[in-house]
Amino acid sequence: MPAQSRLTVGRARRNRRRSAPLRSRLPALRTVPRRTVVACGRTLRRSLPTLLALAAAGAVGTGLWAGYRFVTTSPRFAVTSIEVTGTHELSADEIRARIPLALGENVFRADLDAVEARLEAEPWIADADVSRHLPHTISIAITERTAAAVVDLGGLYLAGADGVPFKRARLDRGEGAGLPVVTGLDRDTFRADPTAAAARVRHALATLATWTADGHRPAIGEIRIDARHDTTLFTYDDAVAIRLGAADGDRLTAKLATFDAAWAALSPDERHQARAIHLDHDTRPDHVTVAFARQAPPRNP
Repeated sequence: MPAQSRLTVGRARRNRRRSAPLRSRLPALRTVPRRTVVACGRTLRRSLPTLLALAAAGAVGTGLWAGYRFVTTSPRFAVTSIEVTGTHELSADEIRARIPLALGENVFRADLDAVEARLEAEPWIADADVSRHLPHTISIAITERTAAAVVDLGGLYLAGADGVPFKRARLDRGEGAGLPVVTGLDRDTFRADPTAAAARVRHALATLATWTADGHRPAIGEIRIDARHDTTLFTYDDAVAIRLGAADGDRLTAKLATFDAAWAALSPDERHQARAIHLDHDTRPDHVTVAFARQAPPRNP
C-alpha cells in the first residue's frame, strides 16, 4: 500500500489576521461628508441675501398685484364726474360725447392719452389737458382756437390769426359772424403751397388791423389779396372797393392818410354812389381816384 498521504481534505483554516473595516481603509470617505457640509453651508451663506431679496420681491410683487386688482376693480374708483373747462364754441356735453370714456368706468383704467388725442382731432380744439383726480373724477381743460377771419377757398373756412384754416365754417351755427372774409385764394393755390397761402391771409389781417386803428374809417367786410399781395378792401356797407395795391408799412400808412382826406371830402350821397377808390398808384401814394356808379339818364316826360 502506498504510504498514507499527508494531504488531508477538510475545512480550510481561517486567516487569523483580522482585516480592517472597509471604512478605515478608505480614509477619504471620512472627510467627504464634512467637506460637502462646509461647501453647502458656504454656498447657502453666500446665496442667502439673494434668496431673501427674491422672497421680498415676490412678497412685494404679490402685494402690488393685489393692490392693482383692488384699485382697478373697486367700485370706489368708478368715474362719477367728468369736469370740462375752457370751452366757448363747444359745450361741455359735446366734449363728453366725443371722448372714449364713460361714467362708471374705472378711473385708473381710463386712457388719458387716448382721450387727449381724440379731443385734439376736433378742429375747434387746439390743446386738451386731461387728468384724473382721485377717487372718481376726470378733469378736461380745453384750449380752443380763435377764428380771426373767414377764408374763401372754394368754400368758406375759419382761419386763426396765423392764417391757417382749421375748419369749414358752419354759417348755420353762426360761425364766422362778424368776421372779415379773405378772398383771392382758391383751393388749388392753398394745396400747392399752404405756407404761402397762410402768409397771404396774415398779410390781409395785418392790413385790416392797420385800417381799423382809426375808428372813423368805414367797416370792412371783405379783403381781397392776390398773389402779388395787391390788396383791395370792400366796405361792409355799399361794398366800396378801396384798392390799395401793394401796401405795407409806411407806404400803407401814407395811402390810408390819403384815403382819410378823400373820404372826408365826400358828401354822404357821394360816399353812397362811390364804387371804387383807387390808392394803388404805387409811385404816388398821395394820389387818389374815386369812381362813382353811373346814374341812369332821366326819363323823358
